[in-house]
Amino acid sequence: MTMTQEPANVQTTEDAKGGRMSTEGTRPEAAADQGGRAAVVPGAVGGADLVIENVSKRFAAFTAVDDLSLTIPSGSFFALLGPSGCGKSTTLRIVAGLEQPSEGTLRIGDEDVTDLPSHRRPVNTVFQSYALFPHMSVLDNVAFGLKQRKVADAVARAKEALELVELGHLANRRPAQLSGGQQQRVALARAVVNRPQVLLLDEPLGALDMKLRRQMQVELKQIQIELGLTFVHVTHDQEEAMTMADVVAVMNHGRIEQMGAPRELYELPKTAFVANFLGKSNLMHGKVVGRDGDYLQVEAAGGLQRVRADRAVAETGDVVLGVRPEKMRIFTAGEETVPAGHNRLDGTIVDASFTGVSTEYLVEVPGVGTVGTFTQNMGQVTGKAGEPAVMCWDPDFTFGLAGDDDVAAGAAERDA
Repeated sequence: MTMTQEPANVQTTEDAKGGRMSTEGTRPEAAADQGGRAAVVPGAVGGADLVIENVSKRFAAFTAVDDLSLTIPSGSFFALLGPSGCGKSTTLRIVAGLEQPSEGTLRIGDEDVTDLPSHRRPVNTVFQSYALFPHMSVLDNVAFGLKQRKVADAVARAKEALELVELGHLANRRPAQLSGGQQQRVALARAVVNRPQVLLLDEPLGALDMKLRRQMQVELKQIQIELGLTFVHVTHDQEEAMTMADVVAVMNHGRIEQMGAPRELYELPKTAFVANFLGKSNLMHGKVVGRDGDYLQVEAAGGLQRVRADRAVAETGDVVLGVRPEKMRIFTAGEETVPAGHNRLDGTIVDASFTGVSTEYLVEVPGVGTVGTFTQNMGQVTGKAGEPAVMCWDPDFTFGLAGDDDVAAGAAERDA
């Protein structure tokens, strides 16, 4: 399977006052073969914009989805990422028509589907449980829905869908004769054969082992690009969302904390929850005490730290500074070479864990707590537990959050 086009060019915007989120972009260009000609993908019909407006879902006193608004452009791969209970699966079920919203509307393309039953929506869902019919062949499983609707070319379309997921040669086998990854591909073929405008993926790779999961991540993305469908993927796996999605929305307590391209969310989180849930972050409280050109001067951890004003959500008063562990360098005290203008923390090494590619150091910093950093293993030995150490980093890697943000938010959910 080869990639035939670039992913959607997507930008994100946020209305901070209303909490409304939207994605603005263009549908991917038509697939092309190596000669530059338009490539024909079996069954490809393209996707449609999915528009969710002020959608809430309440179960008695519990609000699962809280005034959610977003637009997912046609042909994009969109991921809803968050911990269990954050509302992402409920949102997916509302889009699928399996739950009715308490408030709000949904549109797919130009059609209002809010009150349409699930079977009348141009949507299909791939679940973590494959739900294949064990007594049927792979081909019959894929063709089943088409035959039920008396589609004339049901078998031919099912064969095309199986070729798309590279399982045409296994059409006559039963599900029990397939591996977990192959069964997942059959479930995907069964979904795309109906030519939906939006394909919903509800933790579809959760039952696979790590190696197979990573392989399927690549293949799912390639299939999405070839078909040009709008994919909405629900997952709690941060790496999975960042690997496949054009746009990731991080959900927490029924709301979207932040939405954007994976690199944007990782490099410049806007809340402690996003900073901690999407990878690890070192966060510390501080206070803005001045400005030096484009940089805010922040008193934190017993020293003066700097952060670019355009990388901070607040420019005065109390703030929370953050930096990713891999952006930092660590030295044994007395042997450090801290570049001029770099931020600096002093502390004591409490643990050094060799992980193969790198060594993770945990350093206790007065007034901050335990700070983590990674050093690539290049043959050097930086230090061991009990030794004083110095950490530094380029201030351009620092990000600034609101001063009242909970520095522990998202960490427990990430590790759950």
